[in-house]
Amino acid sequence: MRFMIIVKASKQSEAGEMPEEKMLAAMADYHEQLAKAGVLLDGSGLQPSSKGWRIRYSAGRRTVIDGPFAETKELIAGYTIIQVRSRDEALEWTRRFPAPHGGDVDAEIEVRQMFELEDFTQGEAIEQFRAIGIGEQPGR
Repeated sequence: MRFMIIVKASKQSEAGEMPEEKMLAAMADYHEQLAKAGVLLDGSGLQPSSKGWRIRYSAGRRTVIDGPFAETKELIAGYTIIQVRSRDEALEWTRRFPAPHGGDVDAEIEVRQMFELEDFTQGEAIEQFRAIGIGEQPGR
């Protein structure tokens, strides 16, 4: 089972402020524990939304919308992807996640289970994803 730990943005992360050394050290320690346990698949911080864009789909058309985006609480500042045996194991790991913006700053992470190719009705499209390696759990 794969889970994505989503770190919500803050005003500081959206302003492009880099985390303090203490925060980076806590995150590095946590991710090292995940790696040693063999459950870490990926993780990274994201640049502020001012450096990004969105594509809006409406009435069969695509429109590019440049950042920044207003609602900081709806934005993602970073993510970690883990592969574990159960929801309970994922919950235990995420309870240990360091406060993403420092211990004295209100913050939130969101955890979502990722779909696996086996979750979908099997067919040509799923085989196409499988052939290019998208949606497959490592080690399968």
